[in-house]
Amino acid sequence: MILRNDMSSISNATSYEEIGEFWDSHDLSDYWDRTKPAEFDIDISSEVTYYPVEADISERIASIAKRKGVSAETLLNLSLQERVSKEGKRPAA
Repeated sequence: MILRNDMSSISNATSYEEIGEFWDSHDLSDYWDRTKPAEFDIDISSEVTYYPVEADISERIASIAKRKGVSAETLLNLSLQERVSKEGKRPAA
C-alpha cells in the first residue's frame, strides 16, 4: 500500500510497514516538535448489544462451548441465529 506524500513526514516511509518499523526503533518524544495537530471523527457506537444471562445458564453455555471447541460467544450467537431464523419462518399470530 502506497501512502500519500504527507502521511509520514517524520519517518519518510512509503508504506505502513515502514512507518511501523520506524516507530519500533524511535521515540516520539524526540520528534515532538515536528508533529502537527490532527482532527478526525470517531464513531464509538457499538455493534454489539449485551443481554444479561443467568449465571447457571452462562456456566452451561461455557461448558458446552468448551466441549465443542468454540467460544461461548460463538456458540450463543449460532444458537440464537438458528432460533431467530426458525421464529421468522413461523406465521404471525
